[in-house]
Amino acid sequence: MDLPYIDQEWLIEHREGVIVLSGSTQGDIAKKLLKENISEAESAVSFYQEFFPDHFYLSLSRTGRPDEERYIQAALKLAEAHDLPLVATNDVVFLAPDDFEAHEIRVAIHDGYTLDDPKRPKRYTEQQYFRSEEEMCQLFADIPSALENTVLIAQRCNVTLRLGEYFLPKFPTGDLSTEDYLVMKAKEGLEERLVFLFPDDKVRAERRPEYDERLQVELDVINQMGFPGYFLIVMEFIQWSKDNDIPVGPGRGSGAGSLVAYALKITDLDPLEFDLLFERFLNPERISMPDFDVDFCMDGRDRVIDHVAETYGRGAVSQIITFGSMAAKAVIRDVGRVLGHPYGFVDRISKMIPPDPGMTLAKAFEAEPQLQVAYDSDEEVKALIDMARKLEGVTRNAGKHAGGVVISPSLITDFAPLYCDNEGLHPVTHFDKNDVEYAGLVKFDFLGLRTLTIIKWALDMINARLTREGKPPVDIAAIPLDDPESFELLKRSETTAVFQLESRGMKDLIKRLQPDCFEDIIALVALFRPGPLQSGMVDNFIDRKHGREEVSYPDANYQHESLKPILEPTYGIILYQEQVMQIAQVLAGYTLGGADLLRRAMGKKKPEEMAKQRSVFKEGAEKNGVDGELSMKIFDLVEKFAGYGFNKSHSAAYALVSYQTLWLKTHFPAEFMAAVMTSEMDNTDKIVGLYDECLRMGLKVTPPDINVGKHHFSVNENGEIVYGIGAIKGVGEGPIEALITARNEGGIFRDLFDLCARVDLKKINRRTFESLIMSGAFDKLGPHRAALSKNLEDALKASDQHAKDEAMGQTDMFGVLTETHEEVENAYAHTPPYTEKQILDGERETLGLYLSSHPVSRYLKELSHYSSTRLKDLTPNRRGQISTAAGLLVSTRFATTKKGNRIGIATIDDRSGRLDLTLFGESLDQFGEKLQKDTVVVVSGQVSFDDFSGGLKMSVRDLMTLDEARSRYAKSLAISLSEEQISPSFIKKLKERLEPVSGGTLPINVYYQSAKGRALLRLGIQWSITPTDEILTELVNLLGENAVELEFG
Repeated sequence: MDLPYIDQEWLIEHREGVIVLSGSTQGDIAKKLLKENISEAESAVSFYQEFFPDHFYLSLSRTGRPDEERYIQAALKLAEAHDLPLVATNDVVFLAPDDFEAHEIRVAIHDGYTLDDPKRPKRYTEQQYFRSEEEMCQLFADIPSALENTVLIAQRCNVTLRLGEYFLPKFPTGDLSTEDYLVMKAKEGLEERLVFLFPDDKVRAERRPEYDERLQVELDVINQMGFPGYFLIVMEFIQWSKDNDIPVGPGRGSGAGSLVAYALKITDLDPLEFDLLFERFLNPERISMPDFDVDFCMDGRDRVIDHVAETYGRGAVSQIITFGSMAAKAVIRDVGRVLGHPYGFVDRISKMIPPDPGMTLAKAFEAEPQLQVAYDSDEEVKALIDMARKLEGVTRNAGKHAGGVVISPSLITDFAPLYCDNEGLHPVTHFDKNDVEYAGLVKFDFLGLRTLTIIKWALDMINARLTREGKPPVDIAAIPLDDPESFELLKRSETTAVFQLESRGMKDLIKRLQPDCFEDIIALVALFRPGPLQSGMVDNFIDRKHGREEVSYPDANYQHESLKPILEPTYGIILYQEQVMQIAQVLAGYTLGGADLLRRAMGKKKPEEMAKQRSVFKEGAEKNGVDGELSMKIFDLVEKFAGYGFNKSHSAAYALVSYQTLWLKTHFPAEFMAAVMTSEMDNTDKIVGLYDECLRMGLKVTPPDINVGKHHFSVNENGEIVYGIGAIKGVGEGPIEALITARNEGGIFRDLFDLCARVDLKKINRRTFESLIMSGAFDKLGPHRAALSKNLEDALKASDQHAKDEAMGQTDMFGVLTETHEEVENAYAHTPPYTEKQILDGERETLGLYLSSHPVSRYLKELSHYSSTRLKDLTPNRRGQISTAAGLLVSTRFATTKKGNRIGIATIDDRSGRLDLTLFGESLDQFGEKLQKDTVVVVSGQVSFDDFSGGLKMSVRDLMTLDEARSRYAKSLAISLSEEQISPSFIKKLKERLEPVSGGTLPINVYYQSAKGRALLRLGIQWSITPTDEILTELVNLLGENAVELEFG
């Protein structure tokens, strides 16, 4: 059903304390009255009067909708006949009368209509706004009892909410209190950690006091604040995950600063080693729930949630609702579509809104002057934006929080209502993450991190190989954090597929910073954000690291030696929030809890609070013997950088995951890249880029192989990456399972006939077989793909006949097909192989990319003269900038907008990546005919982010075919001849090739090499040619690959 409803049985079951209104014209009684089924209406009344005596009202509304007055007259008679109370209602769906159009547009967005569509349902009226008391009194002046009952119902409704308390499920602790149990587990865990950190007994004894002291401080705070149960609950489900082979991240957010969390194995980063602060996570001076965000392997996250539900009861565990709202860009596009504006018009306005997170229309007007110009100069733009402003931020849809899970001490419904999707599955709390905490439920974040899955897949392959070789397995938690080879790879910025370090901008930062220690990776994660990048902090950090700027603590003009230990790891730059807290502690005597409050105040920048904190800071600094003027200068500097400061606990935890992937890529590149490619199996564009990275790394990627391949990408005995069978288009899990099962039971397949005889053909159709052949997965089952394709029908028929014979008891003694090797060879004979184009077309169709070769490969050197960069290195243009790129057109299509305007859409591929192209108006008219699939083109235009795909797209200004680019940019064609080649017959053949294509614009230079030297002969203008692919190929076939080359100025 499209409308919510309540079953009568549910009403009966939950009737205590419930007042029921009949629902005006939308209710069951009204529908019966309007159909003049009086007896059925009376029967419904009897039901409500029986189960809701004195709690049932006939509701009336006057909102200008059809049949309202007819219903009211019938309802008045029914009320009089059965002594039913009446109540005036208003069915409010928007606040003010002038909000009606905005509401209609919101509904049209939801329903998928344009506003002027004659088929659009019109379910609402202009009168459904929030009427005042005076308006309601005037509207129902003829039925005063209905107004009186509205007030009476309001007086009867009372509810008391308990807010601000936290309710946790009871964690089993045996005879011990929750507090004592936490202390016991923390001390046991710390002992294990210390043995791991300091294997030497003497060193461990020296270091133990600082760990014991820190642990005790944290335990006292946790128990004092009443949160021991929270830590134990998190400890249990993380330990269960690790015991059940579900990887867990080393930490996330400020929780990595807790030594208790490290001791309980909630986190895997020693907070003392990296100077991480507990008070950044749990502040005794600001009472709030701790909040561990936990990253799980994507494959296992749901299993962990299921375990928690089994442990605490399914009725006590639920995920959390989210409400998607209309953001600035989206609301412009949605409103523009509903108002019927052309796509290009709406797209132009939308592109003026920066794609920054949290962007609003108000911020967009500040950031983009052209938006204000368009608003002031174009009435249609103004009307669109004004309407969008009304709808910006309005809830558009309900979803499920990415990681939030609540665990209740009893049924969730004792604390919060539940919401179900349309299928009645996957209930979530109807309160969002903030309200659910106000209601007293504690939120746990179960987040899925794809990188953990990649690490697991890589380690599975690595350790399986090491076991076969008799070597010890890799323990990723025990790898050294100072591996020289890993840092060499990092400094070369070869970080494609390395967690957090793979973007273009990050690679540029790495090249400049040249990180050579783990602290530098922590800094990279914190530095690569808009604030530090725009403030100049990054430049200072790099210059100080490389000695181009003096290191001071924190500034050359005002520094204090007590700050050196705090700022030394970051070359005197205040980079982390923890450093802000430590400076306040050391310089001005703040407690770390108080310093956390200072950090928060600096972030919020409230003048009154900052004035108070300045005074406290100065007074505390003077007590510590620090000059007041100096302390205020340092305070100002700290305040400035506090806005850019990043949570070091989070940086350090994610830097560890970054380093682990870096280390795997350095020492086990094939397994690592195979795991990364598996994680992107559904994203062809990503696979193209990763394949190019494999080639750059010197790794060979072989086609899928039915005899050794797996569902995912794998590594064979030669160290080559085998393309995942599951990544072949049109091949589902069922067929793959059937093929691998047959292979496991009977060994590798000898040929196509053998495979068809042994596999369960009920699970694989002919189209799947064809996809497997064209992808290269069956290459080892026959001489070439054309022979396999031609003989597929015969192999399937033979298998079918074999099955029939077997059913009749007529099989041979081995129960398999009896085709001999010679018979199979004969079957394959006389079939010419596919051309390279047919092979590549088949690979593109089934794999989404070219694997054995690439149509554009032969042109790469030439294309470098036409385009400014490879596709993988393209970046969005600033306004007015133009980029040039080249590649093979792998898809083209034309569409028509709702306004009837044509648009051309295409994608080019240059093996390093892909780029989407759009052509409108004049560009489409001029270049549309050149959008021919499988041709190489050179394009120029403005490159921007594509909000839909998350990649890049180009609005094309110019497009050339390869022949046109050659004619425009090439200066001459160079032909190299040697003395040995020259003969009358050879000259005749060359002349025969050139004469038919002479009369073009490209001159020919002949370079003649003899024993006496090298000479240049420029042929006359009558021999100039048009440099088509056809003539260049013919010349290459005649003269050799290196004897024919285009020359560019």
